Amino acid sequence: MTAQEHPTVPTANCLAAPDGFDALDGFVRRTTIHGIPTLFAPSSDRQITAGLTFRVGHADETLPTRGITHLVEHLALHHLGLSDLHYNGATASTYTLFHVTGDEDEVVTYLNGVCAALHDLPMGRMETEKEILRTEAGGRGKGPLSRMPLWRYGAQGYGLGSQDELGTWSLTADQVRDWAETRFTRDNAVLFLTADRVPDGLDLTLPAGRRFPTPPATSTLPVTPAWLHGEDGHVVFTSVVRRSTAASVFAEVLGRALFQDLRQKGGYSYSAEADCSPRDADFATVTAYADALPQKQDAAVGGFVDAFARLRAGRIERSELDSARGKLLKRYDVPDLGAALLPSYALSLLTGHRILTPDRYREELRAVTVEDLREVAREAWDGGLLQVPGAGADWAGLTQAPHFSPSGVSGTLHPSLEDDDVTLIIGAAGVTLSTPAGLVTVRYDNCAAMTTRPDGGRCLIGLDGFQVSVEPTLFGDVTDERIAVLDKSVPPAAIVPLPARPAADVPQPREGAGPRPPAAPRNRKKTGAVRGESLMTRLLRTGRRK
Repeated sequence: MTAQEHPTVPTANCLAAPDGFDALDGFVRRTTIHGIPTLFAPSSDRQITAGLTFRVGHADETLPTRGITHLVEHLALHHLGLSDLHYNGATASTYTLFHVTGDEDEVVTYLNGVCAALHDLPMGRMETEKEILRTEAGGRGKGPLSRMPLWRYGAQGYGLGSQDELGTWSLTADQVRDWAETRFTRDNAVLFLTADRVPDGLDLTLPAGRRFPTPPATSTLPVTPAWLHGEDGHVVFTSVVRRSTAASVFAEVLGRALFQDLRQKGGYSYSAEADCSPRDADFATVTAYADALPQKQDAAVGGFVDAFARLRAGRIERSELDSARGKLLKRYDVPDLGAALLPSYALSLLTGHRILTPDRYREELRAVTVEDLREVAREAWDGGLLQVPGAGADWAGLTQAPHFSPSGVSGTLHPSLEDDDVTLIIGAAGVTLSTPAGLVTVRYDNCAAMTTRPDGGRCLIGLDGFQVSVEPTLFGDVTDERIAVLDKSVPPAAIVPLPARPAADVPQPREGAGPRPPAAPRNRKKTGAVRGESLMTRLLRTGRRK
């Protein structure tokens, strides 16, 4: 039951064109079961695949409730236990999917069971399932693309895909029940079935509700295209473009160009690829990736930028367009096409994206021109975020993404016990960490979450993704009174209590760090501009959006 972004069957990603659903008559059939819109199309497979999809995902959550959708999914599937049924659940950014493959009786039993569980969640399992989710997250790891949503969107909305599931520590039974009752409703769902008829015996009774729109997009990038430092060996590019057939073709052309330039010609990379996936009804995310050995990564970045520059200039061979078009057309040259496209159509229905028949899609695909691809390339580059290893990318005309806050707060000064040039400021409006590199500020009225530890440790995370750790063991004169200022100033809904940590895990000043004089008296306020710049040297690389 791991979180995933896309259905495992072919989808019509980045299609552009709302013909109403009437256009699918004779290709995909429609009905309503207990108020749930239902799509079905026949398959030659003797077994049925069914999916119950809800328009809710982690982009709808807040940072303190991060993981609540995933938790509902787990609770709804707990009753199946060690069943031999081929089933699973998936929680993505904008949807949650319960899917199953089996004979008619097995599919009916599964779907009825899921709906019954959603209607009356087994809350006695909640704490156990929370622990399972934390274990699952611990084994999932972080990939080279994991930070990109956070840098673009902040610690909210679509950026929450980069964040830990903090809700697994603090969610209450009432919160979980309310989430299930309001989001997992018949009016916020679509069912699809690979069958020529709806099976008998379905009881999909769910509460009435409303269809939730996809969340609005936020941005923490004042200027694009932008770049940020990443791990050695990985070059990552993401952008947001308007959903269109041309965008899906462009992603194919970009992937082929990167593979040819970085692997076949330059020998810089082993993997070089690109993808286009829907974000919401109107926009899609273009992602491109290339790996490289440390001694080749500067060349890989250069080749990456050059490949993009060629496409932006419209230097695209007709053969590149034809090859990409041919690959996409082959996705529609499969048996039981209607059944294969059901997950995509269900998601389009949920998010309000327009529906294309295969014939209409083929027409649009054949109409894509080199000029169309050039326009998408320019749009993608102009809104792009490039993660590079090693040196930066100013030379390519990109602006470094903000690593520091534009201003600090006034308050009491708490010098680092490790570094003379680092100071923590706790004020009435927020907290600031000042270091020689920059300022990192989290204001209370812009605080996405604050985690708390019984030993006094606090970590404040802003909606923009900046975070400041307040550790009484690392700064002078961070008394209980100063911690109380934080606890009273941060909105209660943003506070996430964490359990006590072992003594060995409480941070201590580095060995050899000399003692520091006491901090200024607590009634002495910081006036004027805050000196210095941002996270402690040890935290500098991770203080800007983990």
